[in-house]
Amino acid sequence: MRIGQGYDVHRLISGRDLILGGVRVPYDRGLDGHSDADVLTHAVMDALLGAAKLGDIGKLFPDTDDRYKGISSLELLRRVGERLREQGWAVVNIDATLVAQAPKIAPYKAQMARNMAECLGIPEEQVNVKATTEEHLGFTGDGSGMSAQAVALIERLA
Repeated sequence: MRIGQGYDVHRLISGRDLILGGVRVPYDRGLDGHSDADVLTHAVMDALLGAAKLGDIGKLFPDTDDRYKGISSLELLRRVGERLREQGWAVVNIDATLVAQAPKIAPYKAQMARNMAECLGIPEEQVNVKATTEEHLGFTGDGSGMSAQAVALIERLA
């Protein structure tokens, strides 16, 4: 078994949809990035890749490659899952935390977990999504950006 940790951060900007865990969350701004900038899914991918010693999302899906411009992060997660299986790994569980002052994501957490589990071909019970604020401190607290952290446990396929 191996454990991996992932972290990602993106700035909030006007004129973009806010996508978190593959869910379009109603909000006045979205996250800036080369892909759909889904900070939560990015952290999960990096946790999985780190656990399997397969690098990170910047290595696999560089922001200098136009093939990934505007791509759904769920599609990238699906590819990470395929890469893990090719290397002989299975996902045991994922625990992910979104750090944002707003918006509230409680109504969307279950769908986020379902989306990521489906992409990885694992039961929804193996993916946990939660959120917290930073009590108006720092860039997440002042609303200029969001961050996410994730840990993932993987095991060798029999």
